[in-house]
Amino acid sequence: MTIGFKRTLAARISAALGFLCGLIGLLAGLTDHTWKLWPVGWFTGGALLTVIALFLLADGAIAFQKSRNAPRSIDD
Repeated sequence: MTIGFKRTLAARISAALGFLCGLIGLLAGLTDHTWKLWPVGWFTGGALLTVIALFLLADGAIAFQKSRNAPRSIDD
């Protein structure tokens, strides 16, 4: 398993959940339903998950790049 893979996977899952929460908020707002949260709450939760996903993705990419540029020993 490569370095940063778990963070990238978590970022993709978080982005998908953020998109789903935003979509639920949009549909709840358009149909005037308040299911569990108000539409603004669903949209805010989706936006927060998406921002977390961006930070995780950037962190995974930085970790992967650092592992590629690390000096290697002669034995490798």
